[in-house]
Order: sequence, then C-alpha cells, then structure tokens
Amino acid sequence: MSIGKKNKKMIVRIIAFVFLSLLGIFMTYPLLWLISSSFKENNEIFKSLSLIPQKIVMNSYSEGWKGIGQFGYSTFFGNTFKLVIPITFFTVISSTMVGYGFARFTFPFKKFFFSVMLAGLMLPSSVIIIPRYLLFNRFGWLDSYLPFIVPAMFATNAFFIFMMVQFFRGIPKELDEAGIIDGCNSLQILTRILLPLCKPAIFSAMLFQFIWAWSDFFSPLIYINSVKKYPLSLALRMMLDLGEQAQWNQIMAMSVLSIVPPVILFFTAQKYFVEGISTSGLKG
Repeated sequence: MSIGKKNKKMIVRIIAFVFLSLLGIFMTYPLLWLISSSFKENNEIFKSLSLIPQKIVMNSYSEGWKGIGQFGYSTFFGNTFKLVIPITFFTVISSTMVGYGFARFTFPFKKFFFSVMLAGLMLPSSVIIIPRYLLFNRFGWLDSYLPFIVPAMFATNAFFIFMMVQFFRGIPKELDEAGIIDGCNSLQILTRILLPLCKPAIFSAMLFQFIWAWSDFFSPLIYINSVKKYPLSLALRMMLDLGEQAQWNQIMAMSVLSIVPPVILFFTAQKYFVEGISTSGLKG
C-alpha cells in the first residue's frame, strides 16, 4: 500500500473519530448537564450551559434526600421498589406461561385469541384508562398498588406475550418430544427444559418491565393519592410544585439517584438483554 493511501486512510479515521466523539458528547450532554446541575448553586443552573460549576455545592444530595414535609426519599424509593418488583416478577411469570401456551399447544380458537392479543398490542393504553379507573374504583383498589400488581398476574401486557411466543417458536420442538419420552409433563418441560433456554428473553422482559414501571408517571398519578405511597416519579413532580421556591439542585440530585437502579440493572443484564432482543426479533 502506498504512503498516499495510508495517509488518506488515516485522515478518514481521524475525521470519523472526531465526528463520533462530538456525536457522543451531544447525545450524553443532557445526562452530563443533569449530573453537573446537582452540584451547582440554585441560581446558577439555568444561567449557563457549562458543565463546570462556578461553586461546587455538596449538600444537595443530603438535603434533597430529606424530601418534603414528613416523607423523605427513603420512603419514596421504598415505595417504588414495592411497586416495581411485584409488577416485574408477575409480568415475567404470567407472560412466560401464556407465551408457552400459544407457542406449544393447540386449542380451540387459538388463532382468534392470538389475534385479539395482537390487537391489544396495538391499542394505546390511554384508551382504556377510564374503564380501568371505573373498574378499580368499584373494587376499592384506588390509592393502593393493586391496580398495578393484580393485572400483572394475568399477563395483560401483550408485548411481553408476543416476545415470549417468538422466542419459544425458535426452540426446536424435538426437545419437548424428548422430555415427553423421559416422562415429563407440560409443566416439567417448561420449567426443566425450556426456561433454562429462555434466559435471554426472560431477562429482556424483566429489564423492559422494570424500566417502564420505574419511570411510569401517568398511571401512579391516576391511581395513587396519598403522598406516603408516592413512587419516585410523583415525588420528583411534587418537588416542582413549590414553584419559585423549588430547590433545583436538590431536584437534579434526586433525579440522578432515581436513574441509578435501572442503569445498574441494565448493565448487569446487558449480555442476556442483547441476546434476547436479537433472537426474538424484537426491538425496544
């Protein structure tokens, strides 16, 4: 290879490196600004786009953790975990069971029920807010976590059912037949043979559901009224309601802490998540 071609290739690489670096900084700037603002003084945050504070404030995290009134962020974090963990657990279990049924069994009106399930996948959640509110009000479930947890037990999220069906269809049925020969029933085939192979799809469903439930603002706003039961999304919004008295650096600090659990979970399950998305043919 001539020296001219080497230099040209080197220049292209440098330009690509600079362009990708600038693009990366542009994409991560909002997150960096959020972290930087949590260390700025309150009156400095919106006056400059600089990421370097003029004066570093260290107590925004400790003061913000105290929350508002008698409820601190230890309460709001606890409420969020009480809400999100059961939703994630029951969603994964119920969606796996229903997906296994659609993928492996033949029963009357199977295609009809599967079509109804797919129709639910395309139905905007905002369309069923009023019927669900009236139903849960009749049950006496308002101002509790039951409107979130009980539906998760019955596989009401069509996205995860479809995702599991796609993954089960990719597993050879010969494995089921081998299990039958060895004396396994349907439940044993699922738990002993298929579930170990479904780790990528299960981790993907768990990660999606955890992040969606963790960051959900609209549904808790409708069903939860008591401040002592507020999750993080409503607690952060409550701090904004103070208007001009809002301590923005404390709000930014609590916002930074609120994204830590989903980020840790994502990087912990990243290997299975990427594999699950690629093998089930779905994109988030």
